[in-house]
Amino acid sequence: MIKTSELKQKEVININDGRRLGLVSDVEINMETGNLEAIIIPAGGKFLGLFSKENDMVINWTSIKKIGVDVILVDGSGY
Repeated sequence: MIKTSELKQKEVININDGRRLGLVSDVEINMETGNLEAIIIPAGGKFLGLFSKENDMVINWTSIKKIGVDVILVDGSGY
């Protein structure tokens, strides 16, 4: 089992092209089921989550292929 605070310390990597997408900043949880639905990566250029016109990147849980010690690997065709 993993804590959400541990997820926030991991870097997200796109397995399709090897790009680093960023660090997890938040998660989405389905309040009815209690399931984690997505991880959120802040848009580039944000300072403490502020001052950016870009939307955060939301990665669905189904796109996550592996959670390792330091990184999260995602099948990021659209990221």
